[in-house]
Amino acid sequence: MILNLLLIFILSVSALLFLFYIGKKNISVPEEEEGDSYSIPYLVREVKNIFESILNKNIADFNLNKQETVKREKIKSLIRKNLRSCGFGDGGAKEFVKDYIKEILQKDLGVKEDNIDRIIPFHNSVLLTVRDKFEIVLYLYKKQYQYDALAMLINTYHLAEPKPEAGARPYEISGEDMEGIYDAESIHLHFIDKLEILAQRIYQSYKGFGVIDEIRDMKIDGVSGGISGIPFDSYTYHAESFDSISYRNLNAYNSIWLFFQGKTIHLSFLGFETQNELVRVCKNIYRYGNPGQLSEERGYIANDMKDGSRVITFRPPFSDRWAFFVRKHDSIMDMDIHNIITDEGNELLIEILKWMVRGCLVIVITGEMGSGKTTLLKLLIQYIRRTYTLRIHEQIFELNLSKVYQDFNILTLRETDTVSGQEALDIMKKTDGTVIILGEVASHTAANWLIETSQISKMTICSHHAGTTQDLIDNLKIAQLRAGGFHNEFLAEEQVVKAINVDIHMENDDGHRYISGITEIVPLTEKDYPVNFVPSVLEYMKMYTDRKAYKTIDIVRFENGKYILKNAFSKRAESRILSNLNEGEKGEFIKLFHSGIKEDAI
Repeated sequence: MILNLLLIFILSVSALLFLFYIGKKNISVPEEEEGDSYSIPYLVREVKNIFESILNKNIADFNLNKQETVKREKIKSLIRKNLRSCGFGDGGAKEFVKDYIKEILQKDLGVKEDNIDRIIPFHNSVLLTVRDKFEIVLYLYKKQYQYDALAMLINTYHLAEPKPEAGARPYEISGEDMEGIYDAESIHLHFIDKLEILAQRIYQSYKGFGVIDEIRDMKIDGVSGGISGIPFDSYTYHAESFDSISYRNLNAYNSIWLFFQGKTIHLSFLGFETQNELVRVCKNIYRYGNPGQLSEERGYIANDMKDGSRVITFRPPFSDRWAFFVRKHDSIMDMDIHNIITDEGNELLIEILKWMVRGCLVIVITGEMGSGKTTLLKLLIQYIRRTYTLRIHEQIFELNLSKVYQDFNILTLRETDTVSGQEALDIMKKTDGTVIILGEVASHTAANWLIETSQISKMTICSHHAGTTQDLIDNLKIAQLRAGGFHNEFLAEEQVVKAINVDIHMENDDGHRYISGITEIVPLTEKDYPVNFVPSVLEYMKMYTDRKAYKTIDIVRFENGKYILKNAFSKRAESRILSNLNEGEKGEFIKLFHSGIKEDAI
């Protein structure tokens, strides 16, 4: 009897414990679901589902009158269009989608003033991540400065200055920097501010470009991702040899770099956080205009975005990692040349540049990447006569001159999968173009286009990556030999130096961008040879000796922090300039170079 009672007691206790355990498990499920409903991933999924539901609904099922049906169809079509366009760099489409997200958050997902802090802890700075704090600060700066927000933030807190700490990267914005900035800003947010920040967070994970979405929109020189740290596959394979704390931010997917005022700055506090997110951004950021599919067979794609940004994206196995580079040039749209050329003697230099352009010299702007070549090229356009027509040939639309010079006669062409660059150039000749701008000459074929256009247009301007004037001529000479039909080096060089008048060389010295020199290229003629050769001997000497086909003249040099006028132009260049100036302009030009100005007076 006692044994039976004991057995019953044990079974009862076991049953109670089992029910308690099951009850505890059942209670924990709704708690997790409730917590999940206040997480960003959950909200992103729900927003995506609601948009899909809207687009998949058949308006005819609602039995509405014709007017209301047409209205609903138009709204549906507008939503579809903006969802498709917002990821191409279309700012208007982005704002449309964000406004709709805010409406969904409030009406469909119950986000209110009393619960929004459960999603992002705006009320408690201790709980906010560094990413949260950065996005809050950037949002507040954007309210005041629009797309100059990031530049104002960086300049206000001197974030583009080298860090003095030993071992620190020369240019880095760290988590400590952002923590200090957030504390210094004494931030107070209203509900509408919080909702805007939340909507942006959801948008950038749903249709945007992740953590760089707002950064990409700013007036900066560019932004890139995935280009430092340990590639994902290598990191995963060797994970056991990495200290999880020391290496957790060194994964390539947490690599974001900013290109700002000629400086490359590591945003070490920011990352994509997962490999999948970096891959998602790489697969979407280049897709404007349907340039094709990034695949294992096609390991990179170069394209432009709707706002004119240039984007190049890479993937394995062509590269060792997923990575992208976005380059922007719209940061100079509201600036004049005095804001770019600022060193002592800049007024004289700007005056010389003006007469070079007004006088229709063939100009090549050289320098390394990031030295300011494209910026200077865009600014020089202001000195071209309004009566001249401009024809631009680019690989990718990045100059966007029509945005800056809206009253000019401008047409820009580029090669496509079905139209070659040479075809584009040939058809351009039939469009009554006075000035031809080639953008960046980065291939032997493009180099030959430069030589060709300089002979048929009134003026040609382009940029090139050459380090010196001799490098420029050598590169163009090789292009003539490889693709231009020349078989003799001297004759190829002679063709080059007859085509080009001036090399403007740009330098970037730790963020200080300046013109290191303006060099005129002067072809040597037969009379420049010291001995009177008979024609056959002269031709032999020109073709088979190492004598150059040109000489150079330094017009301006940057020395000891100021621009110095070294020499006047040659008779050849001066004659060309004067032939394109009116009588009043001729007097100004002659006065500038023939008034006995001394170096110490400049």
